[in-house]
Amino acid sequence: MRILVAPDKFAGTLSAVEAAEAIAAGWQRQAPGDELDLAPMSDGGPGFVDVLHATLGGELLVETVAGPFGEAVPSTVLLVGETAYVESAQACGVHLTGAERAEHAATTGVGQLLSAAIDAGARTVVVGLGGSGTNDAGAGLLGALGAVADVPLDRGAFGFNGIRHLELDAARERLADVRLVAATDVDSPLTGLFGATKTFGPQKGITEERMPLVDGLLEGFAAVADFRTSLEKGAGAAGGLGYALLLLGAERAAGIDLVAEAVGLPERAGRADVVITGEGAFDFSSRAGKVPAGVAAVAAAALRPCVVLAGQVLVGSREMRALGMDAAYSLVDLVGEEEALADAEGALALLAQRVARTWSAQ
Repeated sequence: MRILVAPDKFAGTLSAVEAAEAIAAGWQRQAPGDELDLAPMSDGGPGFVDVLHATLGGELLVETVAGPFGEAVPSTVLLVGETAYVESAQACGVHLTGAERAEHAATTGVGQLLSAAIDAGARTVVVGLGGSGTNDAGAGLLGALGAVADVPLDRGAFGFNGIRHLELDAARERLADVRLVAATDVDSPLTGLFGATKTFGPQKGITEERMPLVDGLLEGFAAVADFRTSLEKGAGAAGGLGYALLLLGAERAAGIDLVAEAVGLPERAGRADVVITGEGAFDFSSRAGKVPAGVAAVAAAALRPCVVLAGQVLVGSREMRALGMDAAYSLVDLVGEEEALADAEGALALLAQRVARTWSAQ
């Protein structure tokens, strides 16, 4: 049999590449004669560059850029021909902030990565959005590309207080000959009840008490920059990085669809007998542009069954089938939460071995 293995990362334990390798190792213990095709996936968040590099190859440009609080952080840009891929989480991810002080954290480093991509000759720059620890409406990115204002753009949302002027001409000129693509799975506007602060602020350490103030600062920034754009879908992605990219003329694309196309997932699914996907927690959020739902849609188009391996499975069989999955299996159910966290690679391999007993013809 031919098995396509296309998981997302298992957040906090395994990258998508590591997860695919663990699934393949366990599957082959049970069914050594099966042919496994590994296609680690991403929706634009952490692991975006690694996933694309594993499949597309290309050149990795190593850069040192400003982290959320101005500290130096190592990052990479993937250059494939004239297309560059940038992973915003490398420069402003929540792993760099510790889910604290999001109001003071900036996206300056992401703008520096865009500049590095342009300087390397990229004509198309794709920015993966997700996993950010910032909430600055992308002001840091704009400043790094040449935008100027009457307030600091590199100090997070708290730097916006009293803003009356923002000039974007230099930043737009920097990108004049570049096609810019924002890869995201988030539909949120910049502000309001479903905006960046209210929806994603808690996971970045913004308390309920501080949310109205922080959201108001973003509203003030948008009023000066372009309020209409702040209402567009995706403007609230990555703490408003989506907003900054839209201001600069970016196209918006679903991260999972972009990665699936880049790695040739539809064609590879058509050659497979079974498609395996996975993520850390398979829950209701998995239906909103996440990797398992995207992979399941590709599998369905190819008329192939799709099976999910996850750290936890938090949806019932009816919901699972509505998302296009034929079955879902949980690490926690197999080995318990403690072992699943302590040895995620071994536990995932063991789960894949068990699943192969059902889904392989061997």
